[in-house]
Amino acid sequence: MSVLVNKDSKIIVQGFTGKEGSFHAEQMIEYGTNVVGGVTPGKGGTLHLGLPVYNTVLDAVEDAKADTSIIFVPPAYAADAIMEAADAGIKVIIAITEGIPAQDMVKAKAYVMDKQDCRLVGPNCPGVITPNEAKVGIMPGFVFKKGKIGIVSKSGTLTYEAADQVVKAGLGISTAIGIGGDPIIGTTTKEAVELLMNDPETEAIIMIGEIGGNLEANAARWIKETGNKKPVVGFIAGQTAPKGKRMGHAGAIIGGADDTAEAKMRIMRECGIHVVDSPANIGLTMKQVLETANA
Repeated sequence: MSVLVNKDSKIIVQGFTGKEGSFHAEQMIEYGTNVVGGVTPGKGGTLHLGLPVYNTVLDAVEDAKADTSIIFVPPAYAADAIMEAADAGIKVIIAITEGIPAQDMVKAKAYVMDKQDCRLVGPNCPGVITPNEAKVGIMPGFVFKKGKIGIVSKSGTLTYEAADQVVKAGLGISTAIGIGGDPIIGTTTKEAVELLMNDPETEAIIMIGEIGGNLEANAARWIKETGNKKPVVGFIAGQTAPKGKRMGHAGAIIGGADDTAEAKMRIMRECGIHVVDSPANIGLTMKQVLETANA
């Protein structure tokens, strides 16, 4: 079993014929991902990268039975693309686009949440990968090897770093979920962790967060309340960030005492998570935690 995407997912690319959509669609296809086509309004009925182009998401759902969409639509139109996918019956929507206006995302998130059996990942995220099955995102596929460690991360770069360390430690990845670093996102840290906790093929979880907001604290408290069924290794980026200054991601800004890296790390430790002070220790710590748990 995998989380969110697998070899049977039928994936379309919204913004298929644009520069970013074309480049990453080609990478996904080369990885072996089951891309069934894409959407570019006005270009329906043509072929791109050897696959059909549709005018609407609904056309792709009806013709290709698409159930998953990845969005490379420019920021001004991306929220509409998200809502179009949800309205057409897409089950997993992965929004890569960065810089979507917050007001647009408030509307889009509410629209998706109102739909049954529809999940939004992102925006401003690297996507989701189940190694050897489906790469629905912009991550370097060669870094990820099949295994039983799930990854949840706000940071794309740290997702790749954690995966690389896990593999070098002799372990592998079940599914890695990049949730995105914007203030308003679809799937939260807690929701992504819950998906991996409920996945029988995931034995342990790496949870990577950053300053700003309360997503990591909420996830940590949920893990403690539910009995911490699987070991979790955690890291928070931004330990030296000054208060009140945005650092990188739009959501990475310290607004209160609990928004700091130090406060989040303390809460995570109190909830039984194995917190590392440096991202360089993620892989080794996970290996040690598993060896201890299996001793």
